[in-house]
Amino acid sequence: MRFRLGDKARLNHILDAISEVEHYTLHSDLETFSGNSMMRFACIKQLEIIGEASDYFSEEIKMLFSDMEWRKINGMRNVFVNEHFGIDSKLIWEMIKYDLPDLKRKVIDIGNAIPISHG
Repeated sequence: MRFRLGDKARLNHILDAISEVEHYTLHSDLETFSGNSMMRFACIKQLEIIGEASDYFSEEIKMLFSDMEWRKINGMRNVFVNEHFGIDSKLIWEMIKYDLPDLKRKVIDIGNAIPISHG
C-alpha cells in the first residue's frame, strides 16, 4: 500500500511538469520556441522531471499499466541530461505538442484507476 501513495505522488509530479510545459508554451509556435532559449531549457527541465518520476513507480504499477512506455520516458530523460548541445528544438516541440497530451491522458487514467492509500 505504501507504494500506491508514492505512485500517486509521482503521477502528480508528472502532471505538474506537464502543466508547467503547457504554461510555458501557451500561445507559442515552433519559431517562438526555437528562438527562446529560456523557454526551451525550462521545458527540457520539466521533461527531465517527467522521466525521473517515471523511473520510480512501483513494479506493481509498471506491470498493471504495461502499455505505458516507462523505459522510453526515462530514456528520454537520460538523453536530455547527457546531451546538452545536441537536442533538436523541433523534436522537443513535437514531443510537447503531440506526445505530452497523450501522456497526460494516460497519467490521469492511471491516477483514476489506483486507489489512494489511507495508511
